[in-house]
Amino acid sequence: MADPTYTPPKVWTWDQESGGRFANINRPISGATHDKDLPRGEHALQLYSLGTPNGVKVTIMLEELLAAGHADADYDAWIINIGEGDQFSSGFVSANPNSKIPALMDHSTDPAQRVFESGSILIYLAEKFGAFLPTDLPSRTETFNWLMWQMGSTPFLGGGFGHFYAYAPEKYEYPINRYAMEVKRQMDVLDKQLAENEFLVGDQYTIADMAVYPWYGGLALGKLYEAAEFLDVESYTHVQRWAKMLKARTPVRRGQVVNKAWGDEGTQVLNRHSAADIDKVLGEG
Repeated sequence: MADPTYTPPKVWTWDQESGGRFANINRPISGATHDKDLPRGEHALQLYSLGTPNGVKVTIMLEELLAAGHADADYDAWIINIGEGDQFSSGFVSANPNSKIPALMDHSTDPAQRVFESGSILIYLAEKFGAFLPTDLPSRTETFNWLMWQMGSTPFLGGGFGHFYAYAPEKYEYPINRYAMEVKRQMDVLDKQLAENEFLVGDQYTIADMAVYPWYGGLALGKLYEAAEFLDVESYTHVQRWAKMLKARTPVRRGQVVNKAWGDEGTQVLNRHSAADIDKVLGEG
């Protein structure tokens, strides 16, 4: 049990695991723990990821690009098992010194361009292919507003609420209440925006929707932390409408099975090298 009389030391030191689901990979230093090169497939775009909400943002984007006719957006997606520390290999650290998924290498440039942080990858691909990012300044700015909203807000959902509600070794009332309050405030912000707009940016489907959907759409649809009832997600009716609309999109369905390593094995595409890999799982093609 937590010590209610705990007083933080003057200088924090790492002398024990923090506990919880991801304690074995948490550490206060960066850099590689072992030497291992990243694999490379035949396509220019090489994605190294895992089918978490942050990873799904990018695979949805890539599948949307392919569906829109951008053949050069074809890609290889290699699974990075963060539970086993794959993100600390020398190859992955070279692609992303922050050791977080996803990371993208674009070999169509010389030298190859690395892109890390999911929001940066979405912007990079949108600008590279001229898609899902409005060109007029007001809409472009609003897209970035909501993209940055997601990047700044989600740590309270995932690292805050999700950690203490689902992953911490013990339940603590104060942090759960604190982060539940913030997540519900964020859902209310989103609900009010979607009450007046079909998508986050008016009637335009953009990278902002692709970024927000895996987290907040997933929460609304009961896919995160088994917290749907606790957070009363059904009450956010406009988020519900938007989330169900995006869920029905074929590229979204396709993107959500890539690098997925849990649940029904029949819904998993651990590594994706062609459209056929997804077709086999979804019964398409």
